[in-house]
Amino acid sequence: MTGIERRACVIGAGFGGLALAIRLQAAGIETTLVEARDKPGGRAYYWERDGFTFDAGPTVVTDPNCLRELWDITGHDMAEDVDLMPVAPFYRLNWPDGTNFDYTNDGPGLRGQIARLNPADVAGYEAFLEYSAAVYREGYVRLGSVPFLDFQTMVKAAPALAKHQAWRSVYSIVSSFVENEKLREALSFHTLLVGGNPMTTSAIYALIHKLEQDGGVWWARGGTNRLVAGMVRHFERLGGAVRLHDPVVRIETLGNRVTGVETQSGWTERFHAIASNGDVVHTYRDLLGGNARGRDEGRRLAKKRFSPSLFVVHFGIEGNWPGIPHHMILFGPRYKGLLDDIYRNGVLPSDFSIYLHHPSVTDPSMAPEGMSTFYALVPVAHMGKLAVDWKQIGPILEQRILDEVGRRLIPDIHQRIVTKFHYAPRDFALDLSSHLGSAFSLEPILTQSAWFRAHNRDAVIENFYLVGAGTHPGAGIPGVVGSAKATAGLMLEDLSR
Repeated sequence: MTGIERRACVIGAGFGGLALAIRLQAAGIETTLVEARDKPGGRAYYWERDGFTFDAGPTVVTDPNCLRELWDITGHDMAEDVDLMPVAPFYRLNWPDGTNFDYTNDGPGLRGQIARLNPADVAGYEAFLEYSAAVYREGYVRLGSVPFLDFQTMVKAAPALAKHQAWRSVYSIVSSFVENEKLREALSFHTLLVGGNPMTTSAIYALIHKLEQDGGVWWARGGTNRLVAGMVRHFERLGGAVRLHDPVVRIETLGNRVTGVETQSGWTERFHAIASNGDVVHTYRDLLGGNARGRDEGRRLAKKRFSPSLFVVHFGIEGNWPGIPHHMILFGPRYKGLLDDIYRNGVLPSDFSIYLHHPSVTDPSMAPEGMSTFYALVPVAHMGKLAVDWKQIGPILEQRILDEVGRRLIPDIHQRIVTKFHYAPRDFALDLSSHLGSAFSLEPILTQSAWFRAHNRDAVIENFYLVGAGTHPGAGIPGVVGSAKATAGLMLEDLSR
């Protein structure tokens, strides 16, 4: 196609889709981004209610350099569009017995807290940090943005994966370094932030610890939605086009090539290449359902293991709470048993662990003066395992979660609430076409990693591509931005022929 105008379409304006669109447009590919919802962001949607700003998530920004690179490639500065603020501590971990642990990259402070829990584990933590650094170099720096298109690529990576005992779980690896159960939980819970069960997710994901230690944890002033808005602004500055509130209903094909898209409004357009940032099952089964490859791959992907869903209670309350940090993990009385209920048993347990997000303590613009913005998130089994009526169960679970936050942190929480609403698995399914209401796409176990995930370029339809949580390397902002880098490399190479 050298010498003719090259046009690409990216379906879905989540972080992965936005990052891919920016890379394509920056390289001179005329790119159109088509988004089903009325706002860009995908899972990073937001609401404004009663003066409060509520981010849907994700709310933890790590490795800001992977984002800055999207501006650097065109000689711009991310600071033109986004103001990143450091968050400290990264997380405060709290257990039912009242123990607090401030997770941070303050080395001496972190080691002091470890010593208070178990002096013998300080040396073990040092060894774990070395392990985390090694898998970070291998799994993130070297392989994080490399597309795994054939099994041979996986075979080449196998020795390094074996060296780092990738077949073991994160929790198992952590337990080989530290003895204290609270420390084991503190050093393994991170996989939950990308949809993985610490008890089954590959030990390679221990790299998240090194990622945070080196890069820190950040917040975009005004909310994660402002990071999304900054990416959109940068994309449009480069000449890209964004089409909102118009879901793609069909990807058109001719033989083993995609030729264009059709949206709900009836808009159609032809493209030389198409990439989907949508749910992988929805993409193949529904959007490519008119093609045998789409039907077959949709059925195959639907049989895989999917990450759980989430139940999120958003609430705005009276008062400021400087004693509650930006991120908290309120662990419940169980760890492994609770994870079994969510990932394996498919029941709604009576206990839960809560990720509490309090952005207004860092950024007061998220709430009216004298008030605070929060959300309380609990992982729940996806709809394929937990078949309940969320319209009925939602208000009950919301009440229980708020009761727990009140019991542990804000005694008069119910009297202080100005506004509240919840977001359930059914909403993930309806708003995001997410298979089974999964919040993170394919579960990140070893047999669903790298080549075993949906591929960045389809194996049959030669000009169709995937980006986002369902493809390599997986969920989380660094993961989907890394997938965009891998996919962009493939698309630019193919479009240059």
